[in-house]
Parts: sequence; C-alpha cells; structure tokens
Amino acid sequence: MKTTDRVALNDWYAIATASEVTAQPVTTRLLGQDIEYRLSESGAPLVREILDDGARGPVLPVQVRYGCLFTSLGTPVKDIVHIEEAEEEDRRFVPCGWVTMRASGLRVVENFLDMAHFPFVHTDILGSEPHTEVPTYQSEIRRDVDEVWATNCTFFQPRIAATEDKGDFVHLTYRVPSPFVVMLYRVCPTSPNRLDAIALFIQPMEEGLCRAQPVMYLVDSVSSHKSLLNFEQVIFLQDRIIVENQRPLLLPLEPRAEIPTRADSSSIAYRRWLKEKGVRFGTTAGAA
Repeated sequence: MKTTDRVALNDWYAIATASEVTAQPVTTRLLGQDIEYRLSESGAPLVREILDDGARGPVLPVQVRYGCLFTSLGTPVKDIVHIEEAEEEDRRFVPCGWVTMRASGLRVVENFLDMAHFPFVHTDILGSEPHTEVPTYQSEIRRDVDEVWATNCTFFQPRIAATEDKGDFVHLTYRVPSPFVVMLYRVCPTSPNRLDAIALFIQPMEEGLCRAQPVMYLVDSVSSHKSLLNFEQVIFLQDRIIVENQRPLLLPLEPRAEIPTRADSSSIAYRRWLKEKGVRFGTTAGAA
C-alpha cells in the first residue's frame, strides 16, 4: 500500500540506471506503490503510477541526474542533491549496479555511516584488527541546507582505494542530503588535494525492502573499470549481509530503542534529523 508519509512522498528517488531505460515498460515499486517507467515516443523518460484497476495514473515528475532516472510520488520540496564532483570532466564516473536488500532503506543509510564495522565486516579492505577504535569526529545537522554531516572522520584502512595495496589512515567526510541518499567524500590517494565522491541512491520499495546503487566520481586514471566496480561491489555485498540481519528490520527513532556508543555520533544525528522531519516510512513508528 502506498505510504501516507508526506515527507517521504515529497522527495526524489533514483529508480533506474538512465542508460538502461528503453521504450519497453518496466514495473517497479516505490514507497509501497507500483510504478512503471519507459521512454516515450519522443525518447523522453516517462514514469506513471499503476493504479489499483491496472490503469496508469498521471505522469510523475522525472529528472535524469548522475546516470540515474529520478522520480517522485509527490511534490518535491528540494531539488536532487547537487554533487559538485560530477561536473569535473577529468573524473571517472562509475555506476556500481543495483543491489536489492530486505531491509529498511534508512538502515542502509545508517550502515553506510558506521565506521565501527569496518574491521569486522570489511576485514583487510576497509579495516583490520587491532585498528578497531573509531577516533572522535564531529556530527551535525546543518540547518541552513537541511543536511546531516559528519566531519573530521579518520580510520585505518588496509586498502584505501582500488589503486592502493597498502594501508593508511584515511580522512573521510559523510553527508546525508536527504533521508534515502548518503554520500562519502575521501581524500584521493593519487591526488591528496582533491576528494573522491561516492553517493548511494536508495529506492525504498517497501518499509522493509529497498534497492540501492552506489555511484562514484573518482580521480583515477590508472584503474580499470572492472577493478573499480569489483572493489565497490565486494564491499556493498558484505554490507548487505549485515543490514539484512539487523533487528528490528525497520529503523527505531526513539532514543532508548538501541544503545549508542561514541562511534555512533553520525547515527544519532541522522535519527534526530529524521524524527524532526517527521519521516515515518522505513521506521518502527511508521509500521506501528
């Protein structure tokens, strides 16, 4: 059933890789609602709701950004996140493919923000023992742009990028521009004065079912497309196992529902922000 959560409805969502959209209709689901997308006779992308009687509803708003087709079931109050790195012509653009997960999309965002799991889930890639402590970092809700940011993040990683085979402490910045989009900026190992940008676009299909695609804008003229893709896909598939086994499946927003640690600063800010905004879809409150 289509959600009544107006905050969720009035947002943009990536639902497909733009280059894969054809004149052949494809059915998918967004926020509990069946939708169909295809190219019109003029070649423009077209998205419509599929109504209960099988008829097609009015045309939904669409945009093509960052290699993805975006749509909304409501009236978006903000534009799709602006990624400055996408405008730099020397960057490699790497869409990493869609992965479906039986979990709340909000859980997926929170897992993306979590550095503490690196040594245990992404062993010898993003973390390793004995480097298990998450150094203190800063988290904040930036009211002027209505986003969550975590800055001054550092962590020891055995492989800081696909181009590297030795470990070092990396400098990371996390950004949550909307409830179902999360970004990571990391210092580029081959160009230390620039940042690689990785965005994770999540399509919340049901309260406890979503799919997501990471897209990367990298300063990397050495690695093959396959090696970049494999590096990110291995990490993401490792994350899927963890996210799908979290309980409750949906994200609790009540402070006492789960016990946070110092390393969970970004998660605390994210949950507070979601609660302030009134997001219910994908939360235990929404399922109540």
